[in-house]
Amino acid sequence: MTNLSITSSAVSAVPSTPPTPKNCVDDVSKAIYPASLSRRLGTIALVLIAAWLVWFLISNPRFEWPVVWNYLFAPAILEGLGVTLALTVISMVGGVLVGTIAALLLMSDYGPGRRAANVYLWAFRATPLMIQLLFWYNLAYLLPIVSIGLPFGEPWVEWRTIDLINPFTAAVLGLSLAEGAYMAEIMRAGLLSVDQRQHDAAKAIGMTPAQSFFRIIVPQAMRFIIPPTGNQVISMAKATALVSVIAMNDLLFAVQTIYNRTYEIVPLLMVAVFWYLVVISCLYLIQSRLEKHYSKGHQRTAVITAETTTA
Repeated sequence: MTNLSITSSAVSAVPSTPPTPKNCVDDVSKAIYPASLSRRLGTIALVLIAAWLVWFLISNPRFEWPVVWNYLFAPAILEGLGVTLALTVISMVGGVLVGTIAALLLMSDYGPGRRAANVYLWAFRATPLMIQLLFWYNLAYLLPIVSIGLPFGEPWVEWRTIDLINPFTAAVLGLSLAEGAYMAEIMRAGLLSVDQRQHDAAKAIGMTPAQSFFRIIVPQAMRFIIPPTGNQVISMAKATALVSVIAMNDLLFAVQTIYNRTYEIVPLLMVAVFWYLVVISCLYLIQSRLEKHYSKGHQRTAVITAETTTA
């Protein structure tokens, strides 16, 4: 008994954790390594290149910055910018809807639907977007009348195609269907990233397939869907410039209309570049916010604890 009590008191006197030295950082991943000579030279080269670019933009008189400023907020330019933004939003919404349906068909056990989705992806990913836009714009040549009714029977309702397909609807159809072919693979990869046990757990608690899809599967898949979808939105904002070939009054078409009259090509192109940079920067910001939101609980956060001891 005596030896046991001595041993217990001796053990209790030993501290459970060793004292942490003053200003000790536990996370070694935050250690700062001295910059190597190659990195210093690379930094100097990048600074010199950046300085040269700034000097070139400011000192070159052929950019004609007063002309750029004169047209930067012109009504025609702002109207074209609004059309570009509208096309980007509407076409991306349509592309996401079409892509989600195609992705679900690709993942289903319904053979005809799966084959139809594969044909759709093959056709719209294999043909250039400009050809698709021209095809939709000239649809009235192939299909003068659009009708609804039973096949090979009398139509119930019919419209003239030329009244339905204007430059805006042709642009939306072309951009949405082309984007849906790419969004299908993005949605499919995101949905497949969710563990099958999540599906089983949703069934076990009595959820319907729709409840399981929208409340369990989609929120977890968004972490993998958002980054590539953000890239597609940015690509869509730039791809809208192609609608100028069907006389759609977007930003690039508005710029071309002005410089065809004034012959101030470079300054007007710089106006378009400025507004595209503004739009893309805003999209980058939205994408980063969404990524942070849907990555909660999955980000690697280093917890640094610095304990000090007093003598």
